Amino acid sequence: MAKSQLFSQLKSRVKNQVKHRIDRQLLPKISNQIEQWAGAETPKLYYNPTGTFQHITDVLPQLTQPYRPTPWLSNTHAHLLYFDVIRKKKVQLQYDHIEQLQMHDGGVTAIAWYGKDLPADTPTIVLLHTITGSPDSMRELVKDLHRYTGWRIALCIRRGHAQLPMPVGQFCLFGSVDDLREQLAHITALYPQSTLYGVGSSAGTSLLVRYLGEAGENSLFRAAFALSPGYNLETGFDHMHPFYSRYMANKVLNTFVRPHTPVWQSNTGLSHLLAQKELTHVHRHHYQFAGFASYDDYDQAINPIHVFENIQVPLMILNAEDDPVCHIRNFEPYKAQVSAMQNVMVITTKKGSHCGFYEGLRHPEAWSTKLIADFLKQSHHTAS
Repeated sequence: MAKSQLFSQLKSRVKNQVKHRIDRQLLPKISNQIEQWAGAETPKLYYNPTGTFQHITDVLPQLTQPYRPTPWLSNTHAHLLYFDVIRKKKVQLQYDHIEQLQMHDGGVTAIAWYGKDLPADTPTIVLLHTITGSPDSMRELVKDLHRYTGWRIALCIRRGHAQLPMPVGQFCLFGSVDDLREQLAHITALYPQSTLYGVGSSAGTSLLVRYLGEAGENSLFRAAFALSPGYNLETGFDHMHPFYSRYMANKVLNTFVRPHTPVWQSNTGLSHLLAQKELTHVHRHHYQFAGFASYDDYDQAINPIHVFENIQVPLMILNAEDDPVCHIRNFEPYKAQVSAMQNVMVITTKKGSHCGFYEGLRHPEAWSTKLIADFLKQSHHTAS
């Protein structure tokens, strides 16, 4: 054999050995280091091992495998920026219909429908939006929930959102259970054969949990999911990052108060509310605008923590430990309570920011939405 051929074979063999070593030893190490840096970690689970969720890890593999956040979104603020600004502008969705509803007192809410013409017995996900949410801001979650389940989506829009008219001077940051009941009655009248499931996002979780607690075993939702909740409204904003507190306070006032000044002229708390700079202060001083004589009356009627223990249907809750809006400290006082409840499970992840939970490199998608969909489908399968 010629020396050149021998050298070529030797070179090829060495190259293959080096490549094999890189593939087998070096790449896994690099991958592990990237995952550790990005915050990949198996979710922590808090639930009663003898309750409704005792077999949940057998049917939802996401709960036993690491959530691997998108590495370039490992920073909580970058993650939230991507979710709240970039992603919301990129996702395109055309709703089937946005239907305005008149409430018993003359106020106006709405339902944004997606999958409205699906068969009558198709399950319906009733989606409750964020603190200043609208059909546009909720497009990604609506689109992905429908994509993963194939079910109808009914996005329940609260008073004052999405530029709805405000013939009645009343709005509440966390919505009204009475309004939600009227919206649910409308949905069930249209689709009496459809099983309902509830999903709340951020501030929408407060309305969801308040309804579940008040309704108890009479809940129209067979199961529900709360994404990035704050738990107790009395203390929910105490640990919020100052930037987001100020930003959201201004956004709330620009959405619900300043554009409707004529509606609020007779409200003695108008000037005081407009002077607030932090979201926690806006929350504490808007009770008159929600129709209550005092903050205590408002808190007793709205705060979901007061009825939390009355929940009778399966409720899964997801929080990220790096959430700068609904801080993980908000969950701390309720760990023991959740672990004793029959129908509630809380999942926490190391990363995920606020309502983001993106994974994937080139085309990030929300890990949380897949979890929501799989949980609801499993609940539907079990009940069937």
